[in-house]
Amino acid sequence: MSYVGPDFEPPRPPRHPLRGPLTVAVVALAPGALVGWLVWQAVGDSDEDGAAAQTSVSAGASARASASAGASDDGKERPGGGTGQSGGGEETGSSPAATSAPAGSGPLKGKVVVVDPGHNPGNFQHPSDINRKVNIGTNWKECDTTGTATNDGYTEAKFTLDVSRRLRTILEKEGATVKFTQDGDRAWGPCVDERAEIGNKAGADAVVSIHADGSAAGNRGFHVILPGSVHSGSADTRPIVAPSRSLGERVAGGFLRATGSAPSNYIGDGTGLDVRKDLGGLNLSTVPKVFIECGNMRDSKDVTQLTSGAWRQKAAQGISEGIVSFLRG
Repeated sequence: MSYVGPDFEPPRPPRHPLRGPLTVAVVALAPGALVGWLVWQAVGDSDEDGAAAQTSVSAGASARASASAGASDDGKERPGGGTGQSGGGEETGSSPAATSAPAGSGPLKGKVVVVDPGHNPGNFQHPSDINRKVNIGTNWKECDTTGTATNDGYTEAKFTLDVSRRLRTILEKEGATVKFTQDGDRAWGPCVDERAEIGNKAGADAVVSIHADGSAAGNRGFHVILPGSVHSGSADTRPIVAPSRSLGERVAGGFLRATGSAPSNYIGDGTGLDVRKDLGGLNLSTVPKVFIECGNMRDSKDVTQLTSGAWRQKAAQGISEGIVSFLRG
């Protein structure tokens, strides 16, 4: 997700380090990275097997069929093709909260996971819709942004939907019921407030919003965004701060192990974690929720990973491991 737009502001000066028991310890030196790796393994995050097939398994026939095709596509795309967030106005297409067909058994049987693919490929064609203001609990912000893209035009929206579909396949194999906020099945949207509402209405056990950053070249790595404690207006994140942090730490640990990608060198003080109080998608959530920025689409080294289908499969696997670990307790 680009830090240009309503929910995505320019990086602020480094925050105080997050020193939780499951902090991802990575510094520039190789020994530090090794220590971080060992710390995550020592805390016992899930090492569930989640080898994922790219075959769609739910009832959304046409959307799922295209998902399977996109899952192995490493090609580039013009800045209009991808997926993402958009408005809460009139919808075009099927429901944004398409439900998967849950597997008959598995460790996540009975659990509901909402996956939120950031942005929407059609957002750029609907500027008046995505620029309209919505209430994020503490104040008003634009509905959404178009997201970012690589210099070659591979969009964040396409990336997020591909990773999300891969993640859905893995989670369904673990027995979870998976719902999407959008599945490339609407012209734009939903807005950030509607995205939060989808997770709330689903009674989700966990919600993960998938993104990629649009920071400066040289800024590398992933980070997981956690909700800060907000109690203002219609926003009250106090009940979800602790479980969301646990979810975020586990997702960060799983992502690090599966992808080998280091935590961000420009946000989170090397922890891979960042707490924010200005994101409507978090402020309005009443269930555990985190965002993950999988890498920087403006850095050539990160782009090599983000545009690789094999790497995106690892990203989905790592995120799923964190979710499984969190839900199994």
